[in-house]
Amino acid sequence: MTEFLLNYLVGYWTPQEIAVNCTAILNILGALVLGLVVGYERSYRGRAAGMRTYGLVCMASCSLTVIGGYPEYWFGSHIVLNADSIGVTRIIQGIISGIGFLGAGVIMRDGMNISGLTTAASIWVVASIGIIVGVGFYGTAIVMAVVSAIFMMWGYKIESLFPSRHAISITLHFTKNTVMTEEYIGRLVHGQGYEIAYGSFSIDLTEGQTVWRFVAVSYGRGRGTPLITLGETFRREDGIQNFHLAHARN
Repeated sequence: MTEFLLNYLVGYWTPQEIAVNCTAILNILGALVLGLVVGYERSYRGRAAGMRTYGLVCMASCSLTVIGGYPEYWFGSHIVLNADSIGVTRIIQGIISGIGFLGAGVIMRDGMNISGLTTAASIWVVASIGIIVGVGFYGTAIVMAVVSAIFMMWGYKIESLFPSRHAISITLHFTKNTVMTEEYIGRLVHGQGYEIAYGSFSIDLTEGQTVWRFVAVSYGRGRGTPLITLGETFRREDGIQNFHLAHARN
């Protein structure tokens, strides 16, 4: 019995299995790097989905695609099958669909600030790791788990090495009958190292009082003034009755 179990387990670590796992590992690492490249553009512009989110999603998607190409090596090659002859692929499809709903539940929006995207991406990665373990690609699953954990813990340090532009959510309450122009407010925030994000404007009018909501993005790391300094600028401005400032990832 012990010898049978040992031989069974060895089937998961044959030279062929190891070679396939190495191929999968190289693919997921490459996908991680490419995802980081695309995510940097979003991170640079102060968007909620940045390098970590894009990198994790790209890596998880690649891992499932790669193992789908080697069904003959599933379960340590102990079962002769192909991807279309069993219900495993349908099970995987069901898992991914269900995880999508779970991930959506941890994404929160508070005004113009969105949080939880990296957590949702990490749930997607964990689901992929579970699937990979289930089909017997243990080496790939181990490397993917280690890389994901390291990247989620210290990924923000990688982002901090590159130029970035942080975003500020701004809400301005003007006094009644005050006439204000976007160009004037644009020059005001420009003097503090920010520019108004295109397409972020929202204007409300309640009982004669105008309320503007928009996002301002800094011109670069260290160029945008702190919130306190920006708040003092608005406080001294005639016609602005109240305001609200907050860091935003939109």
